[in-house]
Amino acid sequence: MILGIGTDLANIERIAGTLARFGDRFRHRVFTETERRKSERRADIAGTYAKRWAAKEACSKALGTGLRMGIAWRDMSVSNLRSGQPVMHVTGWAADRLAAMTPAGHEAIIHVTLTDDHPWAHAVVVIEARPS
Repeated sequence: MILGIGTDLANIERIAGTLARFGDRFRHRVFTETERRKSERRADIAGTYAKRWAAKEACSKALGTGLRMGIAWRDMSVSNLRSGQPVMHVTGWAADRLAAMTPAGHEAIIHVTLTDDHPWAHAVVVIEARPS
């Protein structure tokens, strides 16, 4: 059963400008340490941050909140499996919201896909409930 779907586009040039203008203040406000480490290791730093930005926006939409109702940017975090597959993690209010929307006897699974085609980064998040 699908609990929520969210999608978002982020403009890589806009994220690059924000990184240039606000630097670490922006990085630390929005991204987790894991996301910062991953992004800073990549050749396309702004593109990597933009994909994670888009994933956070898409996740907040899939949770049915957008970025309101107490959800924080760092309550959602993208990491990658060894295979490269992106994985969305939720903590804090986002985890509470996910638990509240998951039917009894079910487990919530968050699927995320990321792509970019300059100047756009795109993310899709699907939240599925599977019987436990």
